[in-house]
Amino acid sequence: MNDKIKTKPGPPRLVPDEDIFQETPDGIIIMVEVSAGSKKEIFPDGYNPWRKAFGIAVKAPPVEGKANKAIIKLISGYFSVPSSSVTIISGQTSSLKKVRICGVTRHQVIELITGV
Repeated sequence: MNDKIKTKPGPPRLVPDEDIFQETPDGIIIMVEVSAGSKKEIFPDGYNPWRKAFGIAVKAPPVEGKANKAIIKLISGYFSVPSSSVTIISGQTSSLKKVRICGVTRHQVIELITGV
């Protein structure tokens, strides 16, 4: 083992329920619980097992769709898909939203979020 190589432990990985992801023919659907007006933008920001939703924090305020645009941008960046591949399909004015992500599979999402 090379003693000169030092590694830092990464953040703890989320291990969500298997049924949190709903597969569609063109991608997946997930639930997110939004904290708008946050100091930092974070996704995933924890997991709520009762709501079966990932937390997401965005700096934008929940005014005139600004937070929704920030959510789409943050999720598309996380999954490396274009912003046009991410759609909020329900909860546009709620903190609990259903989001469709096209171009990714259930396996890819689980692998990315859990690191498994």
